[in-house]
Amino acid sequence: MAIVVKNTNYNGEVLETILTVATTGNEIVSKGLIMVIPGVEKKISIPRLKAGRMLQKQKVNPTLEDSKGDFNYSEHSLEPKDLMAFTTFNPRAFEHIWRKWQPKGNLVFSQLPPEAQNALLEALSKQVQFELGWHYINGTYGDTDDELMDGILTQAAKDPECIVVSSEGATMLEVLKDIRASIPKAMRENPKLRIIMSVDDFDRYDDELTKREHKNSDETEMNRKRYKGITIETVSSWPDGVIVATLCSPDADGNLFAAVNLQDDESVIQIDKYSNAGELYFFKLLMKADTNIGFGEEFVVFDGRENPLFKTPEKSITANPTALVFAAAGESKEVVVTASGDYTVGAAPAGFTVAKTATGLTVTAAVNDGEAARSGSIEVTLTEAPAKKAVITLTQPKE
Repeated sequence: MAIVVKNTNYNGEVLETILTVATTGNEIVSKGLIMVIPGVEKKISIPRLKAGRMLQKQKVNPTLEDSKGDFNYSEHSLEPKDLMAFTTFNPRAFEHIWRKWQPKGNLVFSQLPPEAQNALLEALSKQVQFELGWHYINGTYGDTDDELMDGILTQAAKDPECIVVSSEGATMLEVLKDIRASIPKAMRENPKLRIIMSVDDFDRYDDELTKREHKNSDETEMNRKRYKGITIETVSSWPDGVIVATLCSPDADGNLFAAVNLQDDESVIQIDKYSNAGELYFFKLLMKADTNIGFGEEFVVFDGRENPLFKTPEKSITANPTALVFAAAGESKEVVVTASGDYTVGAAPAGFTVAKTATGLTVTAAVNDGEAARSGSIEVTLTEAPAKKAVITLTQPKE
């Protein structure tokens, strides 16, 4: 039986209502930080389109070879998982509490008064929304009742394009400085940009601001939830030590998404007798839900936990092959470049040209009709770590 009566002092009909414990609900939805897509029964895709660099020098008669840039289409999927809440109760559990809430009718057909049913429904609905809010953020999908869906942080950790911030800062101000420096410049002025953190982390930030003399609020006031003009959002289910900067909106112009069967599934609860011969009643709720992010490169995250889910990727760049030998008559060869980020290509030696491709480089050697063989090298440098380089050697005999 789901109703547990503890420490009851019968006081006649003094109490007019049943009090329910306050919970925070599904804050990431109620604060408008995520777009909830209703009516998704099986699966839906988040279409993503990115364009490469397009501008180049003007040419009088451009040819197919002059084409530059491309359109990259990809998808992230939302595949709602089936969830339910199910609990039973016996209306007679209230018989000895107070007269106002005693079940009405004959014992065989005993029912709880509507006001008491509404109180139980309110408590159930609050708890479901609170738990759902936790799963929207931290959930993982598995075989147990605690693994209902992959939450935002779980999905983002799978995306290699997420910007993982490494910070040695000992204070929240130092960490936030590093996070802001990692936010792509195109996002910094976007009005949808938010910094999301836990309540405890914001309290640390608030305390640090308060301790700065003559600059911020005193101990009787709370400092504004902003950093360098970026609004800070606190979510009670958000884990301590994880701070995310991303675009947030209840519409498609944000970066956080959830798919559900119906928008109000968590409020639609069935109440009925568990069996015709028994006294128990049940509450039952069914719903589907899943979450995901749109673009990893718009998800900037710092994970300062002891066992971080987000790990700073190792900065590296490699080229294959690293040595090219060209025919004296001239030819082109491809080099595959694998890098942890953007990279720059150094100048090619005399007699050679180099061009970037979708997978790396195309190196072209002109006809060598000179008196000696040609040789040289091309350096490919990781933009975010100039010390990381790959060197490609080039040789070409004379004709």
